[in-house]
Amino acid sequence: MRSTKDRIMNDWQLSNLVRMDSPEAVLDEVLVIFGLISPDFNTAPVTFAFNTTLSLYKGKFPGYQACNTEYHDLRHTTDTFLAMARLIHGAVLDGETFTDRHIVLGLIAVLLHDAGYIQEERDREGTGAKHTIIHVQRSMDFLERHGAKYGLSNEEIIADRAMIHCTDLAVDITTIAFPSLSVELLGKILGVADLLAQMADRTYLEKLLFLYHEFRQGDVSSYEDEVDLLRKTVKFYNFIAQRLETMFDRTDRFMTSHFASRLDIHKNLYHEAIERQKNFLQQILEMPDSNPCDHLKRNGIVDKVRKKYGK
Repeated sequence: MRSTKDRIMNDWQLSNLVRMDSPEAVLDEVLVIFGLISPDFNTAPVTFAFNTTLSLYKGKFPGYQACNTEYHDLRHTTDTFLAMARLIHGAVLDGETFTDRHIVLGLIAVLLHDAGYIQEERDREGTGAKHTIIHVQRSMDFLERHGAKYGLSNEEIIADRAMIHCTDLAVDITTIAFPSLSVELLGKILGVADLLAQMADRTYLEKLLFLYHEFRQGDVSSYEDEVDLLRKTVKFYNFIAQRLETMFDRTDRFMTSHFASRLDIHKNLYHEAIERQKNFLQQILEMPDSNPCDHLKRNGIVDKVRKKYGK
């Protein structure tokens, strides 16, 4: 039987805080966070943008199909949406200042940061994964075309395009032309939220198999097979740790302030979740005469991959 302390510690795990498989639960938590930032915060534009993005991913946005990529899906978008709200709250607690409108712009940018994976209605060849290499540019282009539907002015579209650009791991953020220091910080927060949300997901390792097949369709030739991607992910952890430290100016630190204020938990739960995933990955990779994929059991994802793509 688990001790009371063990139960409490388990409840503190990131995956137990919000029903991440429920977009409505995620939005509810984000609205609570906005209330912590400012009791007078007008949440209507964020709620509208969130619901509009749900319609986009579900194939109800005029001119577009439903999202059909299994790694970069609606769940990843809502995960990143919540991570960014938490980081913004932590930044405010740490003395950073944003106008309410800038916060709205940041949340719209995060909702659309992977819209480039979604195919136009007329595009019936393959899946959105074929756009992997250019998906960030396509996301920025989507915003250019449809930002007005989200209530954005031309100047705000430029700001949001700059924020989305920060999610491109091939880009040196210092080369991006930000219209203000606030937009620059929000862009860095978006880039961090994108990474933390993926890598702290309790099914991250399983979902990497979906990512491998997205890469294959997108002509990303860096990986020989699923296991090769898992092996190279160990180095990816180190690459991301360095990028958080340098390119993103350690804006991940804002998570600690958020959790301390919101839940009286004085830890960065994203970092803890990532560290657990990393340690488990290293363990299964070191097992002799064993396919590491056989040890990935969560949510039946490996079985889904096998059924769809074969062994």
